Amino acid sequence: MTGSVSINNALTSLHPECEFIFQLEKDELRCLRSIAEQGNASAQGCRAFWDAVVCWPHAAVGETVHNACPAVFSLFGNNTGQVRRNCTDEGWSRPFPPYHVACSVDDDLPEQTYYATVKLIYTVGYSISLLVLTAAVVILLFFRRLRCARNFIHIQLFLTFILKAAAVFIKDATLFSSDDTNHCTLSTFACKAAVVFCHYCVMANFFWLLVEALYLTSLLLSSLYRRRQCLWGFSLLGWGVPVFFIVLWIASRVYFEDTECWDINEDSLYWWIIKGPIVVSIVVNFILFVNIVRILIQKLSPRLIQFNNSSQYRRLTKSTLLLIPLFGTHYIFFNFLPDYFNVNLRLCLELCIGSFQGLLVAILYCFLNQEVQKEVHMQWLRWQERSCGVVSPAAKGSMMDTPF
Repeated sequence: MTGSVSINNALTSLHPECEFIFQLEKDELRCLRSIAEQGNASAQGCRAFWDAVVCWPHAAVGETVHNACPAVFSLFGNNTGQVRRNCTDEGWSRPFPPYHVACSVDDDLPEQTYYATVKLIYTVGYSISLLVLTAAVVILLFFRRLRCARNFIHIQLFLTFILKAAAVFIKDATLFSSDDTNHCTLSTFACKAAVVFCHYCVMANFFWLLVEALYLTSLLLSSLYRRRQCLWGFSLLGWGVPVFFIVLWIASRVYFEDTECWDINEDSLYWWIIKGPIVVSIVVNFILFVNIVRILIQKLSPRLIQFNNSSQYRRLTKSTLLLIPLFGTHYIFFNFLPDYFNVNLRLCLELCIGSFQGLLVAILYCFLNQEVQKEVHMQWLRWQERSCGVVSPAAKGSMMDTPF
């Protein structure tokens, strides 16, 4: 499967290319075992051999052997055709018709084209998100007026998106550094470390999404009296809890499933050590989202609106509705279906669309934020004042309201 081609659930299913390779390996072992059992029954004619696709039996000179297309070709085309070889005085002839003709397998497989397109899209998406998120972090750290508990949590969330993008690129570079690398059977410390780092970044990203939902809920309930202590708790939840589950998963893979590069988790119970907490965080996020909407509806009801800070809750309502994908609600459906269900749609959702999620978050939480816009505008006016000697009345102060 293309590297990061599946950051999470998509990785739990074998990529067709890997299925093809593993099935051919099984067929080869079966063929070589059969040849060894038969031994050198006859030195005359053409000996049995494995041609990397089909097992050919012993044949006499002048004999034409027919072999059906191997079942493994059904992954990429069909296996209804036949391939023949002639046994001549000089040995076996070339297969005719060629495999790709007899078995209707194109040299440029549709699946390969599809995954190459997916890889291109998510590479562009993560690259753009990485640049925009980095700019957002710099802005939130640069302006002193923007340093508050809310933006501290936003910055941590931005960092998880940045790390996730970097992890995808590192994983691609490690598992797919060259065309000669067999990523289906690669098993090195570097590739395992890249996979572990990728899983940790993805897990931390989901938990910081959960932190965002918890913080927004606490704001609506006015329950954050000790914000500094809460920030420590949020940090432990966002960064620390994923460490615990990742270490547990590493131990389980080392002692029970130390196979390949740890990037294939098909039918693995230990995969739930990572997937389970992520699913729980998504479900909790969804419940919190529904509760947030319920609270906002109550706060904005005509009977209570005169007793509430309506403008404050209107802003929260707008941000909440805009960030439905941010809470992971679009993952609810897929996480309760089998991992092999509609892999192509999973890839499109989790990689192509998911790669732009960081860009969306940075735009909504930073660049479209009125407080950020005011601070950037004020900084621009101050810069004009220093460079041109023009004093703008607006540059003398900011009337920003930063209640959260």
